[in-house]
Amino acid sequence: MEKIVIIGNGPAGCTAAIYAARAGLSPLVLAGNTPGGLLTQTTEVENFPGFPDGITGFDLVMNMQTQAEKFGARIEYDTVTSAVLNDNGIHRLTLSDDRVIETAALVIATGASPRYLGVPGEERLRGNGVSACATCDGAFYKNVPVVVAGGGDSAMEEAIFLTRFASEVHLIHRREQLRASQIMADRARSNPKIIFHLNCKITEILGADQVSGVKIADTVTGETGELECKAVFAALGHIPCNEVFKNAGVAVDAQGYFIARNNTSLTDIPGVFVAGDCTDPHYRQAITAAGTGARAAIDAEKYLSEH
Repeated sequence: MEKIVIIGNGPAGCTAAIYAARAGLSPLVLAGNTPGGLLTQTTEVENFPGFPDGITGFDLVMNMQTQAEKFGARIEYDTVTSAVLNDNGIHRLTLSDDRVIETAALVIATGASPRYLGVPGEERLRGNGVSACATCDGAFYKNVPVVVAGGGDSAMEEAIFLTRFASEVHLIHRREQLRASQIMADRARSNPKIIFHLNCKITEILGADQVSGVKIADTVTGETGELECKAVFAALGHIPCNEVFKNAGVAVDAQGYFIARNNTSLTDIPGVFVAGDCTDPHYRQAITAAGTGARAAIDAEKYLSEH
């Protein structure tokens, strides 16, 4: 049986692994199918302390993983398909290859996934013009019009970034008021390549093999139309990755984020701890995720020493 298993190897999971490994717990990290999580899709990270010249998201996560392995963490690229938690103090995880792993302590650092529009054409054209990561795919759309869907800070950042490549960026938001902070909204509005379509929603994404445009509708008047574009970037926030644990007894809030008790990483299930974006509906930053990973490992170490 394992002493501690950590699910996820983004900043939260890797930091938890570093702390747990240095404590001599020989943690097993289950990295899943997307090692490093969403941070690996970020080309340049400029706000993580210690890197004055910036670092790619992939390199940052791989550095964290290497550091964890240096102290004895073990990384397996497998996915948890089901979980039975706190069966007489033992947590049982079934993996995609049907193996069952038992552990005394469990850190859930599964992250969050992008929220998409859910309109016709989107799923079919995902990867062929439909994306949720401008930094990943923006350079493919030089000198052509693109669309960004959303009204928060992420949408403003995506739109501003895309102006480096696209001929024009159409930002579509279903309400009159943006959700973005004033400084980000002002930056986007001052960029001549960004065209705002407020009180507007996308009803369909057009194209046979590649995105060719979108159907739009005015949310006030109901008037419809079409807008030519070569890519649609969804910037609508994220959904916590909690599917495996929905019937396992781990409490979540109204948005599906895991609930940690009393400013700790503790859940209502003894020996189960949460960290990172799967428990953070507000910040979703690499540095805050890393901090909660450290907290989870410290809490888990204390739990194991007491039990």
